[in-house]
Amino acid sequence: MAHYKFDPDWWVELEQSYHSIMAQRQELIKKHGELVFFTDPGSELACRELMEMLVQFTCKRYPQYFSLEDDNTVLNNRLLNTRTDLVNTPPLKVVAENIPEDYAMVLRNEDDGFYYLRAAMVCSSVGWDIGMNRGKQLRRIHDHVPDYAEKMAFSMDRFFAKLAVDQPIQRCSWSLEDHAPLFSSPRMTENWERSAFAEKKEELRIEHIKLRCDYQTLRRLPLSGAVVFNFKAVFTPITELREEPFMPAILLKVLEEGKKSLITYKMVDHIKDVTIEACKVWAQEQVDKGMVPEDWEVATVKESPFFPGWEEKWHGQQGF
Repeated sequence: MAHYKFDPDWWVELEQSYHSIMAQRQELIKKHGELVFFTDPGSELACRELMEMLVQFTCKRYPQYFSLEDDNTVLNNRLLNTRTDLVNTPPLKVVAENIPEDYAMVLRNEDDGFYYLRAAMVCSSVGWDIGMNRGKQLRRIHDHVPDYAEKMAFSMDRFFAKLAVDQPIQRCSWSLEDHAPLFSSPRMTENWERSAFAEKKEELRIEHIKLRCDYQTLRRLPLSGAVVFNFKAVFTPITELREEPFMPAILLKVLEEGKKSLITYKMVDHIKDVTIEACKVWAQEQVDKGMVPEDWEVATVKESPFFPGWEEKWHGQQGF
């Protein structure tokens, strides 16, 4: 598992879409219930610890929006104009009503030493839902991930056993989608399809395709010892890669030469085909425009996980 050190000062980031995302998440929890939200016996301490850490963090990081009142028993959210009773409200419900990100907690079983999923609030998933994995051992949760059992299960079990409280990590997984669903599970409806163009593949255009990045952090809680996964889904129009140096050629190489089972896991075939054709055009465009050297060897750029010029682009998008 490729990962990087994580600066916990960036644990929760609020964006301009806070109100719409919170409304969408509340609707998903109301509609899908235990497919996206559950707490099992034995997770009470971990849930309360997570809630208290998040409340303390948001109040300190965003004091203009969040504050504690009534002897620290009430959370005042000035963005939503809500007040939450921290004593009588279930801890994970407090998180769900105030924090626009996903959390899943695994706890160690004292009998076998393995970690099991005991509580979760995960609204951002495509092709699965967190309820499918309720109570499962960590390695069983990843049964559907290509090569996990053969190449990663043992090392991941060892990694979790050794993860220190003061060594949180971050990673990012990606996929290509032809729409931008926050949540889409086969258990939602009969005849479920991952693609919005499953019945009209010939109508799919590159403008429909989104790069979905699931940004994740992983940390151990100091009191309960639970390991917390934190998820945040970000969708970017794939057309943005056209102006990002080296990116079209790198993606093209991955799609054409990557292991078939991994590529199939990340996207359906008609999305892959349309993206390949676009990346061929964009990669040549970048050579013709002098954005990249004509003879460069397609490989991970040294700025990874960024691309050259990312900061200027980001500043422009932020308006400064």
